[in-house]
Amino acid sequence: MADTLLRFRDDAASTAPVVSLASLHDAGGNATAVRIEPGEDARLLLPLLDRLELVEVSFPAYTDGRGYSAARILREYGYAGELRAVGDVLVDQLSHYRRCGFDAFLPNQPITREAAEKAFATWPEVYQRTVDGRTPIWAARHG
Repeated sequence: MADTLLRFRDDAASTAPVVSLASLHDAGGNATAVRIEPGEDARLLLPLLDRLELVEVSFPAYTDGRGYSAARILREYGYAGELRAVGDVLVDQLSHYRRCGFDAFLPNQPITREAAEKAFATWPEVYQRTVDGRTPIWAARHG
């Protein structure tokens, strides 16, 4: 699956072993990469944000959107490390993932970088507040 990794960051990819949220404390406090499954509370990571270099968020089915909330929580609380969507990640949802703060993707089915860039450019304006730095149309219009 490593050949399907798409990263949109300037730093190097983490080589740290990824542990589950459930086993994070069993890792002796040394883990720097963790994976969140649907239904797990991303807020449990808030005290650890300064030492985590990678958070993977599992999407076992494209219809399960709980990972979007996890990403948004982490970014809004200042997480600056790599935030990777993993699993049933579809090209037509990439722009939505990015709006929530994902900057890396490990889809089950390969997506080309060109297709990803096209997906990101599909909706250049947004109506809702985002964590990707874009100004919503209403804010741009009304200052």
